[in-house]
Amino acid sequence: MHLVMILGALGLAWFLRCGEFEPMGNWTERWQRALLLFLFPQLLLLMTALAVCCMGPQGQMVGLQAGWLGYLLALGFLGFAGVSGLKLASEGWRSLRQVRSYSEINLEGKIARILETDVPFSAQIGFWQSSLVVSQGLLKTLDQAHLDAVLAHEQAHYYYRDTFWFFWLGWLRRMTGWLPNTEALWQELLLLRELRADQWAVNQVDALLLAESLLQVVSSSMILSEDFCAAFSCSVPRNRLAERIDAILAEPESPVESSFWGWSWVILASLPLVTVPFHS
Repeated sequence: MHLVMILGALGLAWFLRCGEFEPMGNWTERWQRALLLFLFPQLLLLMTALAVCCMGPQGQMVGLQAGWLGYLLALGFLGFAGVSGLKLASEGWRSLRQVRSYSEINLEGKIARILETDVPFSAQIGFWQSSLVVSQGLLKTLDQAHLDAVLAHEQAHYYYRDTFWFFWLGWLRRMTGWLPNTEALWQELLLLRELRADQWAVNQVDALLLAESLLQVVSSSMILSEDFCAAFSCSVPRNRLAERIDAILAEPESPVESSFWGWSWVILASLPLVTVPFHS
């Protein structure tokens, strides 16, 4: 029975991901769709493996005998997920320790860490309480107005706790990277994360200044910037730069609040846990 559950969850997850993924709609619609397609299959597999491990290799469920094969598969999957999470957390912690060794500077009332490089670079690095990192090259390249635009963008990442949430999304990505369209959905979420930060910054600074700052920083640091980021803050592919610029200069979208029904798929992904009481 356990093997049937695993194969059923795997088949459904593969079916949901096997279609061609194309971004459609406004920012909110794209975000909800990408998050659904990214999270639901992975959570379904994770909840199924957890339910099988809770039930154990012995006993019956709805008249069907449990066995060791399904139990060992589920245990192996959870073990792989645990190792992947520990490895990612270790990488993030090493990056954060390195960041904390940098000297501090006060930028517009915010504490930032200074990276000793002439390459223009800025990022939030960490987990829940992320640290702002800027390079000497950024301070030399941008004037005060453009620097304020960059800092507003980074403040948006801090406001939304992007490093924390994308740490967990990155863990799920590593855990089930073999599912179809995982990388495409990951890149879509990264892009939408940047679009959200851009829109937040536009409410604080002039949109044209932000667009100009983006062009200066990306064009100067497109090769080296990724080397200074923790694994959970990978950069968006550079061929989507034009989309970010267009979104910055366009009329800002009014965010649509997510309804309960919009997140009901999370409950559906947890349904395998409901089968645990039926095991005897």
